[in-house]
Amino acid sequence: MAMAGKCFLWFCCVVICISISPTLAQTNTCKSYRFSTNQEFESCTDLPVLTSFLHWTYYPTTMTADIAFRKTETSTTTWIVWSLNPTGQKMLGSQALVAFHNSAGIPTAYTTQIDSYQPSMQNGSLSFGVSNIRAEYANNQMIIFATLHLDNSLIKTNQVWQEGPMSGTSFSMHSMSGANQRSVGTIDFSTGAGAGATRTAAASSKTKKKNVHGVLNAVSWGFMMPVGIMLARYLKAFKVTNPAWFYLHGGCQLSAYIIGVAGWGTGMSLGTRSPGITYSTHRILGITLFCFASLQVFALFLRPKPDHKYRIYWNIYHRTIGYATVVMSIVNIYKGFHILQPGHIWKKAYTAIIIVLALIAAVLEITTWLLVLCSKREIKDSSSHINGPSSSSSSTNV
Repeated sequence: MAMAGKCFLWFCCVVICISISPTLAQTNTCKSYRFSTNQEFESCTDLPVLTSFLHWTYYPTTMTADIAFRKTETSTTTWIVWSLNPTGQKMLGSQALVAFHNSAGIPTAYTTQIDSYQPSMQNGSLSFGVSNIRAEYANNQMIIFATLHLDNSLIKTNQVWQEGPMSGTSFSMHSMSGANQRSVGTIDFSTGAGAGATRTAAASSKTKKKNVHGVLNAVSWGFMMPVGIMLARYLKAFKVTNPAWFYLHGGCQLSAYIIGVAGWGTGMSLGTRSPGITYSTHRILGITLFCFASLQVFALFLRPKPDHKYRIYWNIYHRTIGYATVVMSIVNIYKGFHILQPGHIWKKAYTAIIIVLALIAAVLEITTWLLVLCSKREIKDSSSHINGPSSSSSSTNV
């Protein structure tokens, strides 16, 4: 029995080790790491030394990059640095982001230029802009978050990272051998290339969902809705299109609503997956659009008959909400372009579509008004001819 008990214990230990080992290995890679704020990055790299990792998302339109530099196996008495150096693979002359615990024990991050081998690392501006810089420390891991405003010389350049001890509130020199001497490499923000760089699966999935969200909303709210309004406004002027214009208008708007709801739902899903990232204006406009469009759908089933005394009020409501929905849709789509940063070609293409629709609407508006005026003139002339003064024969008294 004792032997059986020992065998069972050994078996349990083996099973536990097998179960834990892959988990630990996965945790120590950039690809599987999950940030506490659920923030996701499109690319990452396991840096070859100093148990360090770099995560980033690059926006080519604005030439900015959101980055997170992680250094594990640190302590509250350690400083860390991640930097760019277009002059070479060395720390001297680099443009750096440094993080450490200040005298109050709070994780602190700021920018500094490394211009000497003495690690004074005073707070100062860099050759490029840096915003939203902050530090986070938990479980012996320090993370530097920042947004880099790059120029052409820094899209593909050298990166240097380092760690060293703190002496009270002062920075002490790091080791000049071993891993500390090999903590250099290259980075290409635009292609996601670097030492062992990879695109994270979660971020790629989120990017696809963002693209689906953008396409669905651009097609529904930004294209089909305006076309549906144009069908109702301009086809209605021709008697031969009655009642075809109504079914075309209703079918187009209902299809736009269904596609738009799918896009809206995708956007809400993205919002719940990114609790630390909020685009307030875009979100509020999206919710308002959904409410307005839903009201329009319900109004379709509640509309009075054409000769009803309340029909005029329904018409005012229906047209006001409809035009407001289209205007807000176009504004929100441009907000989405600013958030997604898909490249100038997509924004230019959509702008061209809107301009073409506006020109078509202008031509149809003029044509419709001319037809209405001609019709009114014909009716007036016909009425004058029928009801004009009758000729009376003159009689002469003899």
